[in-house]
Amino acid sequence: MTSARPPSAPVPPGSAGASAASLARARRRASAARFWRRYREQRAGLFGLAGLALVALLALGAPLLVGADVQSVTDAPGTALQAPSAEFPLGTDQFGRPLLGLLVWGARISLTVGLLAAALSVAIGALAGILAGHYGGWFATVVMRITDWFLVMPALVLAIVLATVMSRSVWTVILAIGVTSWPTTARLVRAQTIAVESRPYIERARALGGGHGHVMTRHVLPNVLPLVLAQTTLGISTAILTEATLAFLGLGDPTVVSWGGMLQDAREAGAVSSGHWWYLAPPGLAIAFVALAFTLCGRAIETVLNPKLGVSR
Repeated sequence: MTSARPPSAPVPPGSAGASAASLARARRRASAARFWRRYREQRAGLFGLAGLALVALLALGAPLLVGADVQSVTDAPGTALQAPSAEFPLGTDQFGRPLLGLLVWGARISLTVGLLAAALSVAIGALAGILAGHYGGWFATVVMRITDWFLVMPALVLAIVLATVMSRSVWTVILAIGVTSWPTTARLVRAQTIAVESRPYIERARALGGGHGHVMTRHVLPNVLPLVLAQTTLGISTAILTEATLAFLGLGDPTVVSWGGMLQDAREAGAVSSGHWWYLAPPGLAIAFVALAFTLCGRAIETVLNPKLGVSR
């Protein structure tokens, strides 16, 4: 005689998908918490992050802190090339505009150009690297030869050429920097893609019917994202320096205020020969500070994501 079993409770439709989604969210939260815990151990990275947070807050609050009229040449509150004083802590430019206000307002353009140009550069490099590493053969050969050509040619010279032949605007500078600085990322991502696709679970995914798109998006991309993230952070500082160089050469947008444009204005005003150090020092130090902060953050992220780079404690 067999005992009757109680009927099992029906599984509500969609519960399996919901539990899988909640498990994925829990794993992402745990991964983010683990990343932040390891990042806090990097003192240099914390210093860079704090500096970037301060500059970002100043850039976002520029309309409230200094107002948009600080860029006006006709309504300048001071006289030309005043030395630092209580009224103008950093002095004035050749038009009588306060350099402190211009420095705060210029952070918006410099950070925007750096972020967007680095994102464009890394996106192009990551796409080229993943495709070349995945497909291989003649396609990889063509992509790598193009990459080598861009590596041989100086990126700054190519950016100057593009900025010269195109209209002078912020978007031209972003495009010029983005399309000339991607080869390093492409080579790194290609090497990482080849290493990932040599692992056994990639063969199992293909045996189960996974196509090219599934392998690249579900398996390769998540494994190269840490490298892409670190490369993006490091590339922002390079993009900011390149934007400052283009603006200093007079190839930036003359209608906006940026740190490189301030240096170019100081050169035109003869600040170097006349000894007006307060015109040159603030934008130069701001560029160096932000570039250093992004570099420190990038190195810290790279150390956290790659345990081999960490120093044993």
